[in-house]
Amino acid sequence: MNAVSTTIPSDVGSSRGERIESRSIDWVPLSERRGKPGTLFPLWFMSNANITTLATGMLGAALGASLATSLLAIVLGVAVGTVFTAFHSAQGPQLGLPQMIQSRAQFGYRGVILICAIVVFSLVGFNMFNQMLGADIIRMTTGVDASGLWYLLIGGLAVILAIFGYHWIHATQKWLTLLFLVTFGLFTIAAVAVVPIDPAQFTFADFNWTAFLVQFSAAAAYALGWAPYVSDYSRYLPPQTSPAKALTYTYGGVFVGAAWLMALGALVAAAFAGASPLDGVRDAADMILPGAGFWLLLAALPGLISVITVNIYAASLELITIVDSIKPIKPTRALRVLGCLVIAAAAYIGSLLSTGEFLANFGSFLVILLYVLVPWTAVNLVDYYLVRRGNYAIRDIFIPNGIYGSWGWRGLVAYLVGIIAMIPFVVTTWYTGPVALLLGGADLALFVGLTASAIVYVVLARSIDFAREREVAARESAEFGESAVAFHGGASALSKVSEG
Repeated sequence: MNAVSTTIPSDVGSSRGERIESRSIDWVPLSERRGKPGTLFPLWFMSNANITTLATGMLGAALGASLATSLLAIVLGVAVGTVFTAFHSAQGPQLGLPQMIQSRAQFGYRGVILICAIVVFSLVGFNMFNQMLGADIIRMTTGVDASGLWYLLIGGLAVILAIFGYHWIHATQKWLTLLFLVTFGLFTIAAVAVVPIDPAQFTFADFNWTAFLVQFSAAAAYALGWAPYVSDYSRYLPPQTSPAKALTYTYGGVFVGAAWLMALGALVAAAFAGASPLDGVRDAADMILPGAGFWLLLAALPGLISVITVNIYAASLELITIVDSIKPIKPTRALRVLGCLVIAAAAYIGSLLSTGEFLANFGSFLVILLYVLVPWTAVNLVDYYLVRRGNYAIRDIFIPNGIYGSWGWRGLVAYLVGIIAMIPFVVTTWYTGPVALLLGGADLALFVGLTASAIVYVVLARSIDFAREREVAARESAEFGESAVAFHGGASALSKVSEG
């Protein structure tokens, strides 16, 4: 679908057999592409099958939603949010680029800094919450209250795996999926059969719209939250990979993992009103088999560490993209390692400084995340699937003054319009828009933002000189072949090729 030649020159290095991944934001050469789209299912299943996801499923109950109401909101929310994540995942094999690098085509070489900064902030925030839960697990199972030490231990293990990189993360998620199915699979079956639930929880009597919409938005935001970096984990797949298969396996992994754990969280919240996520899981497991709560909590810890890894790895790529967008740099292995360490340190410090109730803070965080990501996902997907239809001059994405420019005014304007359009419809703990008030607290901002940004971008994209883009892409492919993008950094790459 893109304009890159399939010619593989002899000077293209291969990461095959590397213990520590060497690539970061640079394009993945065809000689290094391998794997099958089926590997995306366990990766994204396990990324969602953790205690943090379970906690997200308790938000509706905290506001008075019945179990039936929460389950409906969860299924619909995850189903909607995952659509966008899955479509972004299908871009990875076709372009061989990290998600935010590809976004330079819409927002510009430097314009993408804004989106990257938002993603880094969100991933550090997720990791703070994940570390807090992980530290609570260790405290509850060991009896030792040393949060700072536990944050360091959890973050340290996660960053080590992130440093090893892409293929190690995929392999780890595969094995952890088996562990999870054995432990939480049995627990879920037993909980449904044994844990007593008030029959009123299975009805929609006194339907709570506010609780339903909060749970829906949180579920959608959680599933959508992977979108800004989902193709980071599919970019090593061969370009011949079926987009439909990449989309389907990603959708299946995210939906099954997120919907399952959120539903389990809603069940626990219905049975143990007011309990924290970990207390609820432990009490439910102990009700099924005395002492089982201890082991179930321990079994949940590796999943939390692995999702922290997934976030560290992706956030490091966003951080490098920010730096590169300010001043072009060579993305060495050492730089990626440094990026991982910086992201891990930021989450560690944030965890130490954080205060307040977990569920209240996490729910607000997810709602804000949904608002700021929706316009970006609309612009990116519309550009890829409708405007440019997957055809990009890959080399120019790495050049500050290339055909995509430093500031992609069309993407930035569409993004800003989407944000402004959502304001009257938003519902947060700090501010509720006037339209949302008229609708009784109904949060329709997601749909408004998506529609507004998509329409504006499609209209503005009519002024793009597609003939020139195609000409540049064809010339690059004919003149330099794969070497046009095999080395990061436009001018330096071309000088190396010409010297050879």
